Amino acid sequence: MKTLTTISQLKDNAGQSVWIGCWLNNKRSSGKIQFLQLRDGTGYVQGVVVKSEVSDEIWSAAKELTQESSLYVKGIVREEPRSQSGYELTVEDIEIIQVTQDYPITPKEHGIDYLMDRRHLWLRSPKQRAVLVIRAEIIRSIQQFFDNNGFTLVDPPILTPSSCEGTTNLFHTKYFDEDAYLTQSGQLYMEAAAMALGKVYSFGPTFRAEKSKTRRHLIEFWMIEPEMAFVDHEENLRVQERFVSFVVQNVVKNCRKELEAIGRDISKLENIQAPFPRITYDDAIKFLQEQGQEIQWGEDFGAPHETVIAEAYDRPVFITHYPASFKAFYMKPDPNRPEVVLCADMIAPEGYGEIIGGSQRIDDPELLAERFSEHELSTEAYQWYLDLRKYGTVPHSGFGLGLERTVAWICGLDHVRETIPFPRMLYRLYP
Repeated sequence: MKTLTTISQLKDNAGQSVWIGCWLNNKRSSGKIQFLQLRDGTGYVQGVVVKSEVSDEIWSAAKELTQESSLYVKGIVREEPRSQSGYELTVEDIEIIQVTQDYPITPKEHGIDYLMDRRHLWLRSPKQRAVLVIRAEIIRSIQQFFDNNGFTLVDPPILTPSSCEGTTNLFHTKYFDEDAYLTQSGQLYMEAAAMALGKVYSFGPTFRAEKSKTRRHLIEFWMIEPEMAFVDHEENLRVQERFVSFVVQNVVKNCRKELEAIGRDISKLENIQAPFPRITYDDAIKFLQEQGQEIQWGEDFGAPHETVIAEAYDRPVFITHYPASFKAFYMKPDPNRPEVVLCADMIAPEGYGEIIGGSQRIDDPELLAERFSEHELSTEAYQWYLDLRKYGTVPHSGFGLGLERTVAWICGLDHVRETIPFPRMLYRLYP
């Protein structure tokens, strides 16, 4: 087997002859020179085949190559400032692995349904590859932030017996002779873990059987859910803004080439620095009414409302102190004003909507029991959750960040379907 170099490593091999394993992304010819656009997953490089410098066999092999043909290429690494990678290969040898016939995704324009049906191949395109690289950097940065700040990664179950928020939007399955559901949040389990470990976070898939067909919704998506003992509402917000700033700046630092490849305005991301502005729900309602929006106190915000609010800021904005009437039962009421809760949604700029929802949790056992009664929740299924307030209750807070919405915002994508390798949407389970 050949000793292979990757395209990303060519900078360390200037002037040397190397082998790479790759695919042909595209090619062009100007008579006695063929220009091969090669990719290997780590990057792109141009291979230059000069007829007078190679054998007839190698020249013919280069001519035979079609889009997405697979091959080994041997060449001398040369600096080329005009190249995206800064280097190109002067080709010395070619070994064809497979000549591809009739590759279905050609350089011409294709409709989105056509591309989604061929998502397994569409991933190879430069833009889709760049998005996946950025997604990986976002994931790495998320884990780095929490690992460096004293959090412990804890994995909640994917199969759950019920849901405290109702089962309407849950996927039902059988757990032998019992009913079970695919999780839509690991938060309650994270609260239990925080009582054992102090600061924890989960990072896993969640599922919502919600028949939504908007650009912000997926059926299967990934959530990051930290939970922190002895942390109040204000500290919770400070953690969130430091966290998001850290992730965005890491992407700017480590994925500039990919951001440029997808046409992202990097200056907008460079501006994402804590602290973030904060407005109360009350102020948000007044602002929306002043902007001509028809909305009254006590109503939740829709996507158009969030966009109007976000347009007033150049970075994420917190909307705090929502009415308790339409927020989750476990959110702690404001002691000075019990009709609102100590919570916040973080709204991303540029119309990308809510990327984080968080709150201080109820820590009073009697109040939580009242909430269970008011919402007609099963104490049998969630007696363990009530136990957390019975045995050593403490003030605690947490939040959840949706990974795919965050990727869409950072990448500047129109739809979340391009933020995950194989999206699961209302009418799509293939491939």
